[in-house]
Amino acid sequence: MDFAGPIDALTGTPAARFGLYVHFPYCVSKCPYCDFAVAVVREVPEERYARAVLTELDARLAADPSLRERTLESIFLGGGTPSLWHPRWVAHVLEGVAARLRVAPGAEVSLEANPSLADAGRFAGYRAAGVNRLSLGVQSFQEQTLQALGREHSGAQAVAAFETARRAGFDVVSMDFIYGVHGQTRAQVEADARQAVALRPEHLSTYALTVEREVLAVATPLSRQLDQGVLALPSDEAVVEMAQTVRDVYAEGGLHRYEISNHARPGFSSRHNALYWTGGEYLALGVGATGMWLTSPSGAPPEGSRYVNPRGSGAYLRAVEEGRPVEASREALGPEELFAERLSMGLRLRSGVDWEAVCARYGQSPEPRRAEVGRLVRHGLARLEGSRLVLTDAGADVHSAICARLL
Repeated sequence: MDFAGPIDALTGTPAARFGLYVHFPYCVSKCPYCDFAVAVVREVPEERYARAVLTELDARLAADPSLRERTLESIFLGGGTPSLWHPRWVAHVLEGVAARLRVAPGAEVSLEANPSLADAGRFAGYRAAGVNRLSLGVQSFQEQTLQALGREHSGAQAVAAFETARRAGFDVVSMDFIYGVHGQTRAQVEADARQAVALRPEHLSTYALTVEREVLAVATPLSRQLDQGVLALPSDEAVVEMAQTVRDVYAEGGLHRYEISNHARPGFSSRHNALYWTGGEYLALGVGATGMWLTSPSGAPPEGSRYVNPRGSGAYLRAVEEGRPVEASREALGPEELFAERLSMGLRLRSGVDWEAVCARYGQSPEPRRAEVGRLVRHGLARLEGSRLVLTDAGADVHSAICARLL
């Protein structure tokens, strides 16, 4: 893939500036840790959902015709399990988007896929439809860990899915992994990392399993088991050791850590995901989707708005088909909210963020924060590279705590 996206000035990171997220909510089963807007159904309404997504897009363009003047630099089909969507309906959606909006030549177009739904014809169909980046939800190659996570595929199926993607013409393949799982050992995490690197993917996303029970939209089976004391996650110290193991193995394999949880070969960082980390704007369509764009006129203090669609697929489809507004909520974003998001998300990036420039852009004084920045540097949690504040590995491990002190 050759996508020459713009470079964000405040972080130095390649990132789309305007993207589209399409959420496909349907799954064959729901993982016990999943808090996403998903629906387990006997029969997926593939055509109905594809048409609903484009109808929602028409409504958003009617409400704000200026969106037609923007250029999409990335499209991401996430879920849920988008690989349940037949390629002809994925093609229908992508063609419909291109007919309604400008799409940059060589735009990054990603689709999440489940290894248990990896047949050659389906993957080739996605590639022909215009998808140029496939993200496989592997999570682990270890049978014990896969069972703990409620995944239906095996380690062998995950490897086969990767190889099928290559044969289908995908030059850019990413894989997702989870560590810090109940019952998981550091040796298993290392085995996963080494097997992943051996496949030579372009990108790896690897997250610690966390269950923030106070912020879950809905209780999950895993969160209930943890609350009841039936299960226990590894200690914080063990999780930190697992994270270090992952970083070391990936680095040995030539995958550069460009964000707290993401590694890539040079030139293959995710432009769409970087959009979120660098304050880009994005349309979002479908069940439970969240979109955000700026609303202030040029030269004014930045302001924006964020909307969220309903999490229920039935409610979403009925609202779209009946011509009713589909948003479950919308919030205004003033300079303070945008500042907090821009700084905290920018610090996730291993290139860091020009923290004083962020303060200036959003009307926040750097002076109350200068002493804290100095303390972070003295204690080895951050360093200053020119004008950018960059968290060290130790600082990245306590990213949330650092952001709380700077905000």
